[in-house]
Amino acid sequence: MSKIDFKKELKIFYQPSKKDFQVVDVPAMQFLMVDGHGDPNLAQEYQDALETLYPVAYKIKFMNKKELERDYVVPPLEGLWWADDMDKFTLNRDKSAWDWTMMIMQPEWITGEMFDTARAIVDKQKELPFLSKLRLETYHEGLAVQILHIGSYDDEGPTLHKMHIEFLRQNGLEMRGKHHEIYLSDPRKVTPDKLKTVLRQPVSRDQT
Repeated sequence: MSKIDFKKELKIFYQPSKKDFQVVDVPAMQFLMVDGHGDPNLAQEYQDALETLYPVAYKIKFMNKKELERDYVVPPLEGLWWADDMDKFTLNRDKSAWDWTMMIMQPEWITGEMFDTARAIVDKQKELPFLSKLRLETYHEGLAVQILHIGSYDDEGPTLHKMHIEFLRQNGLEMRGKHHEIYLSDPRKVTPDKLKTVLRQPVSRDQT
């Protein structure tokens, strides 16, 4: 049985350049999603969200392998991030003010019924406070600018500032939607200076 790796199948979205900003048109994809607020390093909500996402994602994967004979690598963790003042993401980073949606992409053939079944099974196996908040939802990001950041999450500020201010203005683009990050590295296994993170910002064409 072959195993699909969506990071390779969707290489343009999961393996961007680390040197240059790229403009891409991201198609609609479906995700397991859960919302929360606060500093991801300190907020219990964040830990609860991750502890809910992964068991359901893996349960769906194993159900697919057994029942549908379709196997795949569980896609990486992703996050949508926003705040009332978006400067808190760039040079004036204040993580306590952040809102977020943590998510894991799901293959297009995953149905709501399959999600409900997997969630019910996990609910019987574990007591997870965020399980009732978990949802399967389609997210269509559309036009966006992205780049691969290598290094600590706390060092993203200058790159985001350059993306949001310099690149967008120079290319007639305007920010819209929520800042998007895709975590290609496991911070438990990789030193901060070698972490690989896709930084993505949805944009629209400047109509002026």
